Amino acid sequence: MDERRIAARFAGFDQDGNGYIDREDFYTAAKALLAEFDVPARCDQGQDLFAGAEAFWQGMAGIADVDGDQRVTRGEFVTGAVKRLRDNPDRFAEIARPFLRAAIAVAERDSGAGTGIGARVLRVLGVDPQLAPVAFESLDTDKDGRISEDEAVRGFAHYFTVPE
Repeated sequence: MDERRIAARFAGFDQDGNGYIDREDFYTAAKALLAEFDVPARCDQGQDLFAGAEAFWQGMAGIADVDGDQRVTRGEFVTGAVKRLRDNPDRFAEIARPFLRAAIAVAERDSGAGTGIGARVLRVLGVDPQLAPVAFESLDTDKDGRISEDEAVRGFAHYFTVPE
């Protein structure tokens, strides 16, 4: 496992760039998705997204926050992620499932956008705008024009285990 590659993924989680991952980083991502798709935070999909963000944070903290300070440093992230990836990459990705499920539901409210919604989600979550359509195509393994929950979870695991 290339620890440098995993460390590079840290920046994607550190939404505010303060040098650590905390609960607020996950809420920031949720707020950005809601704003992108003009979904109110107080509707069912908005509440599900925040619950998914919380579950994702709790999973991340559970595997990586060694000192229990409710912040995951880059070193903690690398150590926690590498251990889980060596154990079982798919199981590591499962911590993201509730958030990914809710993100898909938020995006699918915008039914008029077609396959572009997947690329929009990826851009909001930090994928380079030039690469987002290509990333979407690679995630859509069954080529049905959407990213299913299982495709998203598999893609999350793949992101941490395959070179760019």
